[in-house]
This record gives sequence, structure tokens and C-alpha cells, in this order.
Amino acid sequence: MSETDGAIGIIGGTGLTTLSGLEIAGTRTIETPWGAPSSELTEGRLDGQRVAFLSRHGNPHKIPPHEVNYRANIKALYDAGVRTVIGVNAVGGIHPDMGPASVVIPDQIIDYTWGRAGTFFEGNLDKVTHIDFTWPYDKNARDLLMQAATAHDVAFTGFGVYGATQGPRLETAAEIRRMERDGCDLVGMTGMPEAALAAELGMRYVCLGLVVNWAAGKSDHIITMEEIEAAIEQGMSGVRKILEVSMTGLGTLTALPQPS
Repeated sequence: MSETDGAIGIIGGTGLTTLSGLEIAGTRTIETPWGAPSSELTEGRLDGQRVAFLSRHGNPHKIPPHEVNYRANIKALYDAGVRTVIGVNAVGGIHPDMGPASVVIPDQIIDYTWGRAGTFFEGNLDKVTHIDFTWPYDKNARDLLMQAATAHDVAFTGFGVYGATQGPRLETAAEIRRMERDGCDLVGMTGMPEAALAAELGMRYVCLGLVVNWAAGKSDHIITMEEIEAAIEQGMSGVRKILEVSMTGLGTLTALPQPS
């Protein structure tokens, strides 16, 4: 059995390449049938709960969203014994209540990405497998994140449709208007296929989103890195607090049944 069996997996995105407060026990590189993950796993404890942390874009931050090896990332966490995953995502705000530095725990996703390796179920298969993806984010894990935020006075929004776009460029104003008509409240580039791959392996997956800018056309100025960095600095403390406080509860969750 791995030292990380029963660990919570945390995938850090933009602004979270390392996790302060993590009592590090060591690091490990895991090779998978789909190649190497974006970074080695940092293993340790956060508020007493075993954690395996992976930096989605590498550390340093250098892998663009359309080139992330999502299959290797999810499989590496799975092989390390992780069955509950928190994906931390930097996103753009479309909904008027989801401005820069806001924390959002979305409940739905729409996939606009293309050309990404997005399934484990391909190649020389014994049978075709379809997973249910009605609710892409695990309800129990979402509830625990929201309870942690409420208990420690971290302002958050407990709903939202995440629109996953291809990147690495930001969207046009017209694309954001289309996404808004589709029902999207947030826009990001890394939400898929990460969530679907976790579901294929029977893992619980939840998104913890930090809004780092207004989406294109939602403000009267162009989006700048200075704006994004300021929002990350302002909002990341709330994200870290939610992660720390929710660990004990998340550690009680069991794995979902394997897809048949």
C-alpha cells in the first residue's frame, strides 16, 4: 500500500504551484501508461490529513493548458492512492456576482475544448464504456468545501457553470457573449478533460475556482497580467483556508464505484 493511500489529491493551477501549510513528507515521480504527469507529487499532511499535491502547469509554471497531460496527471494521483481530487482553477468571471478575487465552487461544466486526449477508454478495448457525467462535480465534496468556507467566513458562490475553452489565448468578447447565452458563469482553460478523466476512474472530483479577471467584454478595459496577479494575491488566501479547513471532512469520503 502507498503512503498516500487515503490521501486527498490537490491539483494546483495558476497561482498555486506550491501549497503553503503542507507538512512535506517527500516527493515522488510516477510514470503512467500515458507518460509523465506535469510535476512530481508532493506528499505530506495538511491539517493532519494526508495530501498529494500536483502542479497542473508544472513548477515552474510552463505547460500551457492545451498541452497539459491530463491523463497522466489523473492516473498518477490514482496510482498514488488518491480517490478524492480538488482541482484548483483560475477562471474568468462572466456572472455579475463573480468578479475578480471571488471564490466559486461550481456545480456544472460545458466543454468547448478540442483535440485534447480526454479519455482512458480508447485503443484496444474489450468493450465500449460510457460513464454518467450528469453531475461532473461530486456533491459531497462540494458540500464540505462550502461548509469550510462558511465556517471560516470566506466569501464564496456555491453554484456556477464552468465553460472550459481551449486556450492558451483568452476569449473574444463575442465568444464570451455566446458562452453567456449557453449558460456559462465562468470561463477557464483547464476544467476539461480533468473532471471527466477523474470520473472515468471512479474518483470524486470537485472544482475550487478563483476568479482572476472579468471575462472579455465584461469590463471597460483589456485584461492584463497585472490585474490577474492582483486578484490572485487578494483571493488565494481564501482558497488556501478552504483547502486547509476541509481536509478532515474530505478524508472521510470513500471512493465511488468503478465504472462498469
